[in-house]
Amino acid sequence: MKKTLFLLAAFLVTTAVFAQKTLPSANIKTLEGQTINVQELGKTGKITVISFWATWCSPCKKELDAIMDYYEEWQEKYGMELVAISVDDARSAAKVPAMVKEKGWQYRVLLDPSKELQTVANIQSVPYTFVLDQNGNIVFEHNGYTPGDELELEELFKQLKK
Repeated sequence: MKKTLFLLAAFLVTTAVFAQKTLPSANIKTLEGQTINVQELGKTGKITVISFWATWCSPCKKELDAIMDYYEEWQEKYGMELVAISVDDARSAAKVPAMVKEKGWQYRVLLDPSKELQTVANIQSVPYTFVLDQNGNIVFEHNGYTPGDELELEELFKQLKK
């Protein structure tokens, strides 16, 4: 009986470990034009928020503005970082650096102008948010933005920091 329980427990743990969802492999660009693979974002050892947004998306900008109010505190308390990935096409991506500067966003900002990541991650609309735990596993996904969503993120950070 003990052996059966042990094997069942081992199977469940193994299944849970292999069932964890991680970022797909896709190449994106830095604002300086360098290519990086998005999977590198999950290898920092930090809680990582990945926010997909666009210059034309009002809810996206509202969400990133709201998070900015808490960002410095969250970095200190939870050891997290936010990476804002613009899904603007090649033509409108030229507006991204000026908007980031104007807004004063201190996030790492990347570009997905060919929509490679958006496609492989099956993201249909923005804003779209992933939260990665310290091991790079996707532990939360959310589509859209409603004021107060940022407070739910903080509750998640508290759980992940334990």
